[in-house]
Amino acid sequence: MEIIMSILAGFLFTVGLYLILTKNLIRIIIGSSVLSHGAHLLLLTMAGLKTGAPPLLGLEADTYVDPLPQALILTAIVISFGVTSFILVLGYRTYKVTGAAETDQLRGTDTDE
Repeated sequence: MEIIMSILAGFLFTVGLYLILTKNLIRIIIGSSVLSHGAHLLLLTMAGLKTGAPPLLGLEADTYVDPLPQALILTAIVISFGVTSFILVLGYRTYKVTGAAETDQLRGTDTDE
């Protein structure tokens, strides 16, 4: 199962990087979100996909699941959601001010100095 998850994380990295390298602002924003999801999946896979009981005091079990990777991934998801929202607002404001959604159209010229 770890092999499949690693391949899926690599695919998400590839798609995210492809979208970041395009010229459209919306694709760049979506690409950064996909790239962060690939990183979350990779971190979860590197922690190991284990089965076991939750680490509760009153529960007796042979094996327990480590809650730290899941807590770190949940925190990273919340942070990436906030960053994606902020980047979306910046992209919207850039479009409203300049009227352009392509990065080539956002470049200044030599006469703008």
